[in-house]
This record gives sequence, C-alpha cells and structure tokens, in this order.
Amino acid sequence: MEITVALAGDTMLGRGVAERLAEVPPAALVAPDLVEVAREADLFVLNLECCISERGLPWPDPGKPFFFRAPPAAVDVLAHLGVDAVTLANNHALDFGEDALLDTLAFLDGAGIAAVGAGPDADRARRPIRLAAGEFRMAVVGASDHPSQFAAGPGRPGIAFADLRSGVPSWVRSAIGEAAEGADATLLTVHWGPNMVTDPVPHVRRAAEELSRTPATLVAGHSAHVFHGVSGPVLFDLGDFLDDYAVDPVRRNDLGLLWLATLDERGPRRLEAVPLRLEYCRTRLAEGPDAAWVRRRFLDACTGMGTEAAEEGDRLVIRWR
Repeated sequence: MEITVALAGDTMLGRGVAERLAEVPPAALVAPDLVEVAREADLFVLNLECCISERGLPWPDPGKPFFFRAPPAAVDVLAHLGVDAVTLANNHALDFGEDALLDTLAFLDGAGIAAVGAGPDADRARRPIRLAAGEFRMAVVGASDHPSQFAAGPGRPGIAFADLRSGVPSWVRSAIGEAAEGADATLLTVHWGPNMVTDPVPHVRRAAEELSRTPATLVAGHSAHVFHGVSGPVLFDLGDFLDDYAVDPVRRNDLGLLWLATLDERGPRRLEAVPLRLEYCRTRLAEGPDAAWVRRRFLDACTGMGTEAAEEGDRLVIRWR
C-alpha cells in the first residue's frame, strides 16, 4: 500500500495576491495544467505563509518588514488546488495578531482543510494531525525555528516554535514519535533557516541530521524562497509556490518546484519534482529556458548532497529504493 503526497512551499495569498483575488476567480491564480499535476497526488500539503482574516493589526515589531493577510476567499484557492492540509508554523501566521490566527484556523476548518503547526495554545500548536487516503494513514507534524515571539504558550495562540539552533527540542521528537504511532507514514514540515540562501545553513544541516534519525518518513523544509537539494529523506527547501514577491534575478525565486513524493509503510520510495514558473500572483508549469534552469539547479543541488537525481521527461526524479 502506498500514496503520493504533493508538497508545495511558501504560499502567500495576501497583499498583491489578495488584490488580484478581488478581481478574478480563485482558479485564475493557478494554471489548469498545474492543478492537473497537483491532483495526481492522493494528498496535498503546503506552507501557508499568511493569515486568513479580516481582523487584526500588524504585529508590533518595528523591525518586521512584511505583513501578509489574505481574505476569506483565499481558502477557495486552496480548495481549487485540492489542498488537504497546510502548515502555519512560520513567520507570518501572526502577522495580524492572535485573533487573525484564530480566524485562519476557523476559515480553514470551514473549508475542510486541516492545519498543523499553530493553534490556540502550545499543546494544540504542537499536536500532530492525521490525514487519510483510502486505508493509508499519514501523520503530519509542523514546526518553525523563527520567530520566537510567535511561539504559542499556555493559553496563548501561536506557532509551534522550535529553537533548532540549539538542537532538535524534545517536544519535536515526542511529537514525531506520537505521530508515528498508528500511522503508515509521518511527514515533518519545518520552516527553518533564513530567506534567499541557495544552500542550507549549518544549523539546518545539523537539525536535518538529527531528524533523519527519528521515525519521520519524510522531512520537508521551507523558508529560503528558493528550492534546495535532497539528502536522504530530507527535502531541504521546497521553494516558493504562489506569491507577489520581488524577484532576485540570480537566485530566481520566480522558479520553483511542485514535489510529488511516493511513500509506503517502509518509507519514501520515489520523488518527482515538477518545474514551476511563478508569475506575479499566478503560477504555472515552467517551460523552455525556465524549465531548463530549474533542472540544472536541482540536479546540481542534489549532486552536491550526494544524491542521484535524473531527468525523466519534464520531471526530475529521485528513487530512494
């Protein structure tokens, strides 16, 4: 018994994307051929890098440059993509405060989309969620190594904060262990490291090595806004998926990947990575020189980590076994 899980990185539906949503239907934000690829998967999990609310004020931090809040219609974009669950363990879940985070949880729940990595208190923020595809059961744990100010506490809404610079906290290990009980596979989705780096920073590499020794079937990272390579069961960074961000002409955060991971009870079996082109507030499959750039970048990144990846048609493939 096996399933295929679609994974996507930073998905920001506020600011310019929110303005676009006021003018066009949700389906206009993602190309039909991309939706078709996403729906090949049995489950779809992504990092939602914004709150969904019409309430709240910007988080009172004079050093914070960006605040992302999406309208309620944002859940329709996720539903159109077939998203089953999102992680909110990131540095934008509380951009507009606790009430906006609670609204986000309510809007997602109303759309039948599970949320992990944030909650009304620390216990629920850290609690695994369980998804099912037929008889296959997959558990998901969410965590973020920044910002500590967003950490949920006793009776305080927030994110599942994990200070990975000091090692993998015991609660993360416990959550993975709890998740693995009774599950056929366990996914850890973790927001780690700084923006706009083309390779994992040292504390992320150290954490990945520790996490590889836990019962997690697959570790999927995000935060850098550009995709990284794969080492063992760790996808170091999924890159960006949908946003209105300024484009770095060298690091090319406007080029990304949709990841399709096939898992069974023994672990990960196969990974297919599909090149993407992120236009302003719209994402489609990459073509021509854009797709070629993604292929070169991914193959080089994997080779640098000692992982063999290959081109198969328009997809990049890794076989774990």
